[in-house]
Amino acid sequence: MKKERRITKMLAMAITGTVMMGATAFAAESGISEYSLDQVIVTATRYEKKDVDVPASTVIITSEKIKEMGAKTAEAALAKVNGMAYKSFGPLGASMGTMINEATIRGVDNGTLVMVNGNPVSWRGKYNLDSIPAESIERIEIVKGGGSVLYGSEAMSGVINIITKKKASNTATVGFGNYGQQYYNVNAGNEKLGVNASVQKFPNTVEGVSYSTVSSTKFKGETRTDINDVEKKNLGLNYNINKNLSLMYNYYETTANYLRYVSDVTSTTSGVEVGNQFNNRYYTTKQHVAQINYDDHNIKASAYFNTGTVESDGLTYITSTGAKSTSLYNTREKNTTFGADVQKNWQINNKAKVILGAAYKNENYQSLYAGSSSTTKDYSRDNWGVYSQWEQAFNEKNTAIVSMRETWTTKADGDNNYNNFSAAGQFVHKLDDANNIYASVGQSFIMPTFAQMYGASSSAIPNPGLKPQTGINYEIGWKKIAGKHSWKAAIFHTDIKDNITATWNSTNSEYQYKNEDFKNTGIELSCDINTDGPMSYNYGVTYQNPQSKSDTKGYWDRKFGRVQLTGGVTYKKNKLTSSLSGSYLAARVATPSSAESYDTKPYFLTTFNTIYSPDKKSDITLTIDNLLDRSDNISHSSSSYYSTPINFLLSYTYKF
Repeated sequence: MKKERRITKMLAMAITGTVMMGATAFAAESGISEYSLDQVIVTATRYEKKDVDVPASTVIITSEKIKEMGAKTAEAALAKVNGMAYKSFGPLGASMGTMINEATIRGVDNGTLVMVNGNPVSWRGKYNLDSIPAESIERIEIVKGGGSVLYGSEAMSGVINIITKKKASNTATVGFGNYGQQYYNVNAGNEKLGVNASVQKFPNTVEGVSYSTVSSTKFKGETRTDINDVEKKNLGLNYNINKNLSLMYNYYETTANYLRYVSDVTSTTSGVEVGNQFNNRYYTTKQHVAQINYDDHNIKASAYFNTGTVESDGLTYITSTGAKSTSLYNTREKNTTFGADVQKNWQINNKAKVILGAAYKNENYQSLYAGSSSTTKDYSRDNWGVYSQWEQAFNEKNTAIVSMRETWTTKADGDNNYNNFSAAGQFVHKLDDANNIYASVGQSFIMPTFAQMYGASSSAIPNPGLKPQTGINYEIGWKKIAGKHSWKAAIFHTDIKDNITATWNSTNSEYQYKNEDFKNTGIELSCDINTDGPMSYNYGVTYQNPQSKSDTKGYWDRKFGRVQLTGGVTYKKNKLTSSLSGSYLAARVATPSSAESYDTKPYFLTTFNTIYSPDKKSDITLTIDNLLDRSDNISHSSSSYYSTPINFLLSYTYKF
C-alpha cells in the first residue's frame, strides 16, 4: 500500500507540473473564459438580483466550475469555499450514519440550512451533501449570515441552495482509480424529461481514518478506525410540465463500513490487548426527495416530501465499560418532512418591491424497532410561518430592504411548542453600477430537533427542556466588478444565545445536547479573476475568532481555525482544461465538550483536475485528491478524523 501511494504521488506531481507549466507558457495567448463575473442570484432575496447588488456575503458555484474542479458530489464542490470548514469521516465524504459532514459556515457547525431548488432537504437538522451527484447540479448558491427571516429555522449561519438542472446533458461516464474506485454516471433526456443515475464506489480499506481516546472503567487507551466498502447510489428524475411548472424526484443511498481496533493500551482490568477488535459498524442511509415547483416571477409556490431511513448494524466486542463481550448492535430511525411554501411578488412602482409569503412543514421522527433496541419512539410537530420583505429604492444610489417573519409550531409532543419573531434590515449604497457597499443586521433561530430533545440512541441522554437557539448577525461589506476582477469583502460579527451543542461523557460513553453561547468576529476577502488569455484565478482570505461558552466550562473557548486561505487556478485552451484548487485552515484548535481547547496543526486540502477533449463528443478526465498526500486531522472535536490519502480517478465521458 505504501509503495502504491508513493507511485501515485510521484505520478500526480509529474502530471500536475507538466500541465501547469504548459498553462503558464500559453498564458499570453488568446482565449476568453466562459465564466461570467456579473452573475444573478435568487436565494439571498427570494427573487432574481445581480450578485453585486445583493447586500449579503454570497458565493455562486456554477456547473462549469464544478466540472472544472472535478467534484463528483455537492459535498466535494463545497469543500474549498472561503469561510467554510471541511469535515469528513472517510473517502468520498463518507458519513457515519447520523454523524454527517456539517457545512460549517463562519464557525457555526449546526446552523446551515440546506435546500434543493429552494426547498429544505434536511432531516432533523442533518443532510447528506455527499449523496447529491454533481452531474445533476446547475449551480450552488451560498448566502452567509443568518437567513431565518426568509427561510425559517436552521438558517443560523447561512443557506446553501442547490439548484438542479432542468435540461439533461445527455452524457455517459465511466471511471476507475486506486483503492478500487469506480464511478458510473448517465444523464439522459430532452427539454421535458431528464434522468440521472450514478454509482460511486470506494471498496478498498483506508486505515486510520480516525483515532479516539478511551477512558472507561476497565480499559484506558486508544482505538483506530478503518473504513471500506464506501458506496453511493443515486437516481434522479426531472420533468418540466411547462416553462413555469416542474416535478423532481431523487433517491439517494449511501453505505460505509467502519472497523474499530484497539491501537494502544494504557491500563486494563479486562484483558484488552492491542489489535483486539473494538467494534464494527455498517451504516446505510436511504433518502427519497420529491418536489413540485411553480414560478412565473409573480407567484412562486412549491410542495415537497422528504423521507429516509438511517441504519447502523454491527457487532460490539468491547463494551462502554471496557469489558470484553460480543453483542449485536443495531439502530434504525426514520425521518419524514413534507410541506409547502407560497410567495407573491409585487412591483409597487419603479422604486418599491414587496413579497409576502407563507410556509408550512410537518416533521416526524421515528426511532424504529431494531436488534439491539426493543423500544420505539414517534414524535411529530407542525411548523408554520408567514414572512414579508419590502425593498425600497430612495434614489439611484441608496436602497433599503426590511424583512420580517413569524414562526410557530403546533401539535408537538409534550406540548413543546415554540414561537419566534425575527427581523432583518439591509442597506445598499451604489458607488457606481458595479461597485456597492452594504450594511445588514439580521436575527435568526433554530428549534431543537426531536432527537436532540428525546435521544436518538442508547448512548444519548434526553433533554426535553432544550431551548431554541437565537442569534443575530451584523455585517458590512463591499462588492465590485472591475474589468476582469470581481471583488468581495465583508466584516461580520455573530452572537448566538443557547447554541445547541452535544456534550460527550467519555467515561460513560454518553452524550447529551445542551445550550451554550457562541460568538464570532471576522473579516473575509475574495477575488475572482478572468483574463483575456486561457488563465483564470480565484483566491479568498478569512480571519475570524469563533468562540463558545458552556455551563460546563464557564469561559469563552476557541473553536475551529482563525485563518483560512483558499484559491485556485484554471487553464482552458482548445481541448485542454486543467484546474488546481486548495483550502488551507490554520491557527486551528480541537475543542472537547468538557475540556479546554488545544492547538492542532493546519489542514491543507488540494485537488488537481484535468480534462482533455479529443473531440466534441468525448472528455477524458483525471482527478487527483489530496495531491500532497497529507495526513491532516480534519476534525475539530476530541476525536481525530484524517483526510483520505492521495487518490485518483480516471474517467471517460461520452456525449450523445
